[in-house]
Amino acid sequence: MEQDRPTSPEQHLWSSILDSVSSSRAIPSKNVIILGEPSSGKSTIANALLQKSSVDKQREITTKQGDRSAYDFAIGYEWADVKDEAEEDTLARLSVYTVPSSDAAHLALVPHFAPPKSALPNTAIIIVLDWTRPWTFVEQLFTWLAWVEKWTSGTDRELQVLKEEGRERMQSHLQHYTEPTSNAEPLPLPTGASLSSTLLPLSQGVFTHNSSGVPIIVVCAKADLIDQNQGGPGMGLSLLKAKGGEWEERTDTIMQILRTICLMYGAALFYSSMSQPVSLTQLRAYALHVLFMPPAPPPDTPPLKYLIPFRQRPNLLDRDRIAVPSGWDTWGKIGVVREGFDCNRWSEAWQNDLENDGGNGGAKALYRTVVEAEDTDKAATLPPLITTEPEQSFLAKHYETLSKDPGRDPRASFRQPANPGEHSMAGVVGPMGSSSFSLPTVERALIQMEGEDVGSKLARLGSTTTARRDTRATDLLPNPANGIPAAGRRQTLTTQLSNFGQGAAASPASPLPGSTAAGGKSQHDVLQEFFH
Repeated sequence: MEQDRPTSPEQHLWSSILDSVSSSRAIPSKNVIILGEPSSGKSTIANALLQKSSVDKQREITTKQGDRSAYDFAIGYEWADVKDEAEEDTLARLSVYTVPSSDAAHLALVPHFAPPKSALPNTAIIIVLDWTRPWTFVEQLFTWLAWVEKWTSGTDRELQVLKEEGRERMQSHLQHYTEPTSNAEPLPLPTGASLSSTLLPLSQGVFTHNSSGVPIIVVCAKADLIDQNQGGPGMGLSLLKAKGGEWEERTDTIMQILRTICLMYGAALFYSSMSQPVSLTQLRAYALHVLFMPPAPPPDTPPLKYLIPFRQRPNLLDRDRIAVPSGWDTWGKIGVVREGFDCNRWSEAWQNDLENDGGNGGAKALYRTVVEAEDTDKAATLPPLITTEPEQSFLAKHYETLSKDPGRDPRASFRQPANPGEHSMAGVVGPMGSSSFSLPTVERALIQMEGEDVGSKLARLGSTTTARRDTRATDLLPNPANGIPAAGRRQTLTTQLSNFGQGAAASPASPLPGSTAAGGKSQHDVLQEFFH
């Protein structure tokens, strides 16, 4: 009886049902890996993909200026939700990985964050080139495209299936590309019986590489500097402008080379600049367009509709916002830009570099004949280090010279001259007498100020000065003594000082204090008789 009883369902039945429902309603994840050398413009493109507001950008700039540890990572990562056109439903979650340089230590981290086995069907690659260093374009493209091949390489069966599906999807995308008649809606896709007659094979030189079929976008940043005469160190455009009238021809040749290389990998080419925000907007729209690329349809079946269509037409006229989507370009269109350009020669040269790792006759060497490297690409030589001599050593070295210079000591101007007769007026201190006001310069100045004869005024001013000096002398006298009134003492002092001054004037070389003056009396005797 127990054997006939039905067995109970497994305990994980409900868990598997819930997992299947949640996975069907989960938001898909899309990845963009931005590759570029330092200071090439990767952060600007990442901000455009994430649609960061100006407030977020300003906050990020402030954070960078305040603390470098807040943004100096080996691999940059940010994410944002992708909304539909009505901004209502979330179509996917966009993850943006930024590789700071082509250093092996940085590139080795990418497979840990974006393993190709799980990320390949939902990943797009953006390679950023810097227009201020145009001589590095081909070399950097070779480095990054070789890494993409290495990243997707492997012998795993599941990975090989993903790579084959990716190539079929990219080939279908290239074959079914239709140019929009305007910047509104693309042309209707062919359907039904007409499909087999309108679907053409890929033209020469198209999609010959890129074994995984991963969407690749080559972005030449800072394109607004192409037509500006920017000089100075690190500005490679000034080197090309120095060639004279061939500047425009050289920039067109550079674009032809880039388009030829992109054509081999099924990649798109965009020029971007911060001064042209529409270029960044178009770049984001195209990145989302290829991220939601539908799988390849079965034979004789119309292709599936794109979830996010790209409605912009190719642009080759505006030099600062070139747009060449994958599937539009051909060797014929490239050769029309400038006559004499050989796409086949550059394709063979690129293959030579892949086989010989940059040997002679490759695209790298051929590109150097078009754009020579600028000297400022090398490390600038620093000026020799200046060492200063200690102050005490410097003064000791010049001590002998400085000690012999009589004019080096500012105190010399206050010293008395060796001959008392020289510069006798230098040490005179005291109030000016009335005779001082009779100087011609003073009289002339007063006449000019007051406009009248000032002789009487000078006389009155002199008498006033003498009376004021006598008053001060009276105030300094002690109380009357020895029966001599104050007025008499003042008169006596005035007479004695006058006689002493006349005696001193009679001998130009005045004796030292305490010596005998005129009449046989010294200064000390005269003053002692006066006060006793």
